[in-house]
Amino acid sequence: MEVMENESPSLKKDSHSLTPKEIVKELDLYIIGQNKAKKAVAVALRNRVRRQKLPKEVADDIMPKNILMIGPTGVGKTEIARRLAKLAGSPFIKIEASKFTEVGYVGRDVESIVRDLIRIAIDLVKAEKMEANKEKAQRNAEERILDLLLPTPKKAKGPAAELEDLENDRFSETKEKLRKKLVEGKLDNRFVELEVKSSQMAPFEIFSSSGVEEIGISISEMMPNMFGGKPKKRKMPVDEALDYLVKEEQNRLLDMDQVSNIAIQRAEQMGIVFLDEIDKIAGREGGGSGPMVSREGVQRDLLPIIEGTTVNTKYGMVKTDHILFIGAGAFHVAKPSDLIPELQGRFPIRVELDSLSESDFVKILTEPKNALVKQYASLMSTEELDLKYTEDAIAEVARISVHLNSTSENIGARRLYTIMEKVIEEISFNACDMEKQDVTIDKADVQDKVQDIAQDTDLSKYIL
Repeated sequence: MEVMENESPSLKKDSHSLTPKEIVKELDLYIIGQNKAKKAVAVALRNRVRRQKLPKEVADDIMPKNILMIGPTGVGKTEIARRLAKLAGSPFIKIEASKFTEVGYVGRDVESIVRDLIRIAIDLVKAEKMEANKEKAQRNAEERILDLLLPTPKKAKGPAAELEDLENDRFSETKEKLRKKLVEGKLDNRFVELEVKSSQMAPFEIFSSSGVEEIGISISEMMPNMFGGKPKKRKMPVDEALDYLVKEEQNRLLDMDQVSNIAIQRAEQMGIVFLDEIDKIAGREGGGSGPMVSREGVQRDLLPIIEGTTVNTKYGMVKTDHILFIGAGAFHVAKPSDLIPELQGRFPIRVELDSLSESDFVKILTEPKNALVKQYASLMSTEELDLKYTEDAIAEVARISVHLNSTSENIGARRLYTIMEKVIEEISFNACDMEKQDVTIDKADVQDKVQDIAQDTDLSKYIL
């Protein structure tokens, strides 16, 4: 089941020290069941750590064992991969294989996968460096604010120079008093005039089906004045000015060459690409004509990226040899054997994810750190409502979800979102007008809101 991001304290532990058992334990906090898939990704992550401890000449020859996850939608494939990347601090990208087309057809170039991964790695490293520079940036920003509030006095000339030392002492004393008030927030409502960059239009790139987008031509970088890059003066409160200057200082302290180098290395050594809907590009039958040609063409275009090649990006050359690829698909119609043999061989580890049972749905609703029941209770607590569910209410939500998945489209745990939203809709709508109180939802409430619709399979296709 996919769940909202919510940091676990244990995720702060160095991923290099996590054993496969500890990795599975971390994944258990957010994902119910699917132990085979969890073990597979845990071993894959640990093998990366093991590889980095080997001599370079040995490590270079050890390729990642790519994983193919087979299972219906909504059982946790994407969430397992996403949580694994978060745990490892790895650049992670999820892409749908069906979005790409064979070279010569209208669609995205497969090499854009690597370029998108590098952009994500750049943002990841940039955020880390900015956080590391935050304390220094804060000091620099405070100094700039103080200079605006208390300009440095001009140097005295002639006989007046004898009083300069005394004036400097007074100035320093006044400045320290102002600094204390600034830190305590007592100057937040005072206004200062600050030179800021005018709001720019978002940079855009030139796109084409042949991959010109990847050259990284940013028109706003070539002609900054055309897009409002010229600074202008603006009055703003001290607290707002301080926030602006902290961000400006964080960016100024960044060494983008260093960021790019670290990002490329991290993407190459720790990057994870989640290829969803890979079953949609499987299939080679069809007499060599029609869409099947493009499907096989996409597979052949993907092959060099997965096997290991070098892709040119605007940040530098990126090798894909040690990027971990996780393929996923329901494979209801196509089979893994319908993929071209070369691509099949590049996904040596295959795990089949189980369909979710009624008891799994009950656990998904209640056990994860950010389970749906807990999420709705937290939302309603902001309106001073204490929202609770009886055990039979949760069981009924699970039962109806399983029923709908079996009689209409099976969307796995995502069905729970729809059912829960229907159950809580009236309370959520009126919560602002309700006085502080306890609200308990029982089995009868669930049936009243959902059961009539759930019984009509045809209608449920449109409403649920």
